[in-house]
Amino acid sequence: MAGKSLPKKDLSMIAMVYGNVYVAKVSMGAKDAQVVKAFQEAESYDGPSIIIAYSHCIAHGFDLVKGCEQQKLAVDSGHWPLFRYDPRRVEAGESPLQMDSAAPKIDLGSYVRNETRYRMVEQQNPDHFKHLLAMAQREVTNRYATYENLAHLTMPVNTVAAEEALMADKAAK
Repeated sequence: MAGKSLPKKDLSMIAMVYGNVYVAKVSMGAKDAQVVKAFQEAESYDGPSIIIAYSHCIAHGFDLVKGCEQQKLAVDSGHWPLFRYDPRRVEAGESPLQMDSAAPKIDLGSYVRNETRYRMVEQQNPDHFKHLLAMAQREVTNRYATYENLAHLTMPVNTVAAEEALMADKAAK
């Protein structure tokens, strides 16, 4: 039966767990200024950087002339959230994760039904498609909420001075 019932892997989340990797998720068709900013930050970061960019292709099954509009729908539906994770922000006491796209404002179906790869599943088995779409919508909603929550967290500043102060406090006790 067509259609994948598992959520997609989250390469950006996997990279962010390391803590020392600059990570950005971008879409030129949705927010070109964010793409430029991500490339500038990644280039200036003294460490590993990864930029994950939405790239439409002919296999998605839509008129590629409408690629930018489809990318915007992917972002607006939450399928492709935009953000930048910059470990340098920790030293300033700021959250390393900055969300660059708003919470989903259209349902996922508005995005996926434009692409043949998804419409084929719906045509073959409408009930299964409805089930898969509901699961995918839940995953998109939960994933965005996770990113949004992470964007509000700050990390303890981990500087040499802070570590030396901690060691001095321990030695004094």
